Amino acid sequence: MLTRRHFLAATGALVSATAAGVAPSWSQGVPSGYPADYKDLVEKAVKEGAVSIYTSTDDVQGRPLIEAFKAAFPGIRVDYNDLGTNGAYNRVISESAAKQVGSDIVWTSAMDLQMVLVSKGQAETYKSPEIAHLPAWANYNDSLYATSVEPVAIMYNKSQLGALKPPQTRAELIAFLNTNKDALKGRVASFDPEKSGTGFLFFNNDARTTKDTWDLVKAFGGTDPKVYGSSGAMREKISSGEHWIAFNVIGSYAIEWAKKNSNLGVILTPDHAAAFSRVANISKGAPHPAAARIFLDFLLSQKGQTAMAGSGAPAIRTDVTEGLNIAKLNEMAGGKLKPIPVSAALLEGADPKNRAEFFQKWKQALRG
Repeated sequence: MLTRRHFLAATGALVSATAAGVAPSWSQGVPSGYPADYKDLVEKAVKEGAVSIYTSTDDVQGRPLIEAFKAAFPGIRVDYNDLGTNGAYNRVISESAAKQVGSDIVWTSAMDLQMVLVSKGQAETYKSPEIAHLPAWANYNDSLYATSVEPVAIMYNKSQLGALKPPQTRAELIAFLNTNKDALKGRVASFDPEKSGTGFLFFNNDARTTKDTWDLVKAFGGTDPKVYGSSGAMREKISSGEHWIAFNVIGSYAIEWAKKNSNLGVILTPDHAAAFSRVANISKGAPHPAAARIFLDFLLSQKGQTAMAGSGAPAIRTDVTEGLNIAKLNEMAGGKLKPIPVSAALLEGADPKNRAEFFQKWKQALRG
């Protein structure tokens, strides 16, 4: 169901300043490495007055970023639409077909679906001045940018596992599920790749890059598996003790949850340290093109990344000291973090034939 939230730049003083033509605070000095005429782009963005974002990042996690953007650019209203991964994709496609583009920025965790949007000509090309601070794998043809790096993790309920030693590697996880399948009946959870774009991304990446993916799914199938379309649902089940362990969960979420609940454990497996990114693009025909560019640059900037990291989305930049960044995560993963590159290879998972083959193998493996 569509949830639409508007974050408004709303104090009278700020509105009055904008109306009087006063430049927003961040533009008082053009940041280092930015073109000298960047202030002209800011002025255009203020005249546009708004930026519309279609996203899968819930407003709780997105709020610090939006508030930081509002503080930097008080003259630009942010219309924040939490649509989910599939919802954002479908909305972009349908609005494009109707020639009624509503999004300026698409920002979700479904890397493959957004690469499809790029391949369908639904993204503008824009070379952000922040490119120099990003890993090479984080930018695809100046059309799609990684904005975070978030590990895939195991999450478990410490008290419910009791004497069962939690698996520390992917190989141990497979053995753990096989050895304890009777005790774990109905107690193991993961994403449902048919309902979750993020879940499909995780499992499909596993299938493409590891040899034991289907062994894992088969072992999972032997535990009367429970699958979910959202991370929140898994958190509730693990926290309550209804489920004992979940794998292929969004590690950044799990790490934040564990800070608030000492009974939750989180493991980043060094033999399978995959990480995905929330990716962003500017929509083709964006109604507020200047504001879209300003927002994307801020999202990739040190200030924007710091705001995100502070709310639990690890920074893709190494110069962010708040929360986690890519370097710290790599240390936690034993130096073996493997981010999924923002590349055309993501299209393989979106190909109908490949998807059909994946789900055939998925269902067969679950049945054992």
